This record gives sequence, C-alpha cells and structure tokens, in this order.
Amino acid sequence: MKKLFLSIAVVAIALTSCKGEKKVETKAEVKVEEKVADPIASFNVNVTESTMTWKGDKKVGDAHNGDIKLQKGIFDVESGVVKAGEFVIDMNSINCLDLEAGKGKEKLEGHLKASDFFDVEKFPTAKFVVASSEVKDGKLHITGNLTIKDVTKSITVPTTLTENGNDITLKSDVFNVDRTDFGVQYGSGKFFDNLKDKAINDLIAFSFDIKARK
Repeated sequence: MKKLFLSIAVVAIALTSCKGEKKVETKAEVKVEEKVADPIASFNVNVTESTMTWKGDKKVGDAHNGDIKLQKGIFDVESGVVKAGEFVIDMNSINCLDLEAGKGKEKLEGHLKASDFFDVEKFPTAKFVVASSEVKDGKLHITGNLTIKDVTKSITVPTTLTENGNDITLKSDVFNVDRTDFGVQYGSGKFFDNLKDKAINDLIAFSFDIKARK
C-alpha cells in the first residue's frame, strides 16, 4: 500500500512540475555565422562542476529522471550575450537517479542507450552549436543547432547568464524537446498504434547549469 501511495505521489509531482516547462520549437538547421576563435579568451566549461538533467515519463504511470554529463564546451560572451559556442554531450553517461542499482536502474539506462532509443554505440555524443542569442523578457534566448543521433534541428533555449570576473554561470529554464524530431520513435503514439498505457511521452524535459572560466 505504501508503494502504491508513493507511485501516485511521484506521478502527481511529475505532472505538476511539467506545467512550468516550456516546449522548445524545433526548426530547420540554421547557419552558424561565428566560430569560437580564441580558446584563451573564450570561456571553457568546467565539466566536473556543470550539470545537465533530464526527465521523461509514460503517458500513464512511471516518471524517471536523471543526469547526463558534458564532455566539453567552449563559448564566447560579448556585452552579456553568447556570440558563439559549442557544447558536446556524452551520451554514454546517461544516468537514472530515481532508481536504485539492482532495482531497475541498469535496465532503464541500458534501454535509453540501446539502438531503438539513443543508440549511443553508433552516436556516442550529442552536440549543441550556438548560432546567436538575444536578451528578451529578462532572459538570454540562445538559438543554435542541436544534433541528436544523425538529426540536426535549430532550437532556442531561455537561459540566465551570470558573470563574475573570469567566471560565468549559464543556467537554463527547464525546456522540453520532442525526441521524435530526432528520430527516437520507440513507444511513441505518433508512430505506433494500440500502445495504450505503454505509450511513452514524446517530450523529454532538460535543463542545464553550466560553470565556465576564461
């Protein structure tokens, strides 16, 4: 009975938290006009101190969350906006935080890394390349090309940039990405009939908190 109440509570929390998340619109790949030219003057991401989180759920039932590591990152900042940059995500580092080892954790992580999901053996990294950014409604909206598997789409992510001398923090709002836009179709009601309560939500919620230094 306690397990039943706990499951209901988890789902309720997940559904409540999703209300504040924003679905980013994916568009055709945009041109990247500027590159990071000077690694010495640019901000280099501290991958140990930086965090990136994810959350996904079924249409009915389980919700899971975890984190994933940045492999590397570098970006340029000028007058409070990100002028250029590139962030590489280590897809092999997908980690589930709400399940314990031996109690479903390894199974879920293995499935997310498998060929019918993110296929990390073939596509070990994902990448986000900055094209432009602008301050709007008190947020720094960063537009760039997100590549997952072999698909690249343009997205715009609302963030907050905080400068402190040679240190910078780049923190995003929670935003939703439609995994099917990047060829991840497993368990999607868009592509498979009669899934009923086994259908998996197409949207995956992400957020990042990046620490960087010159």
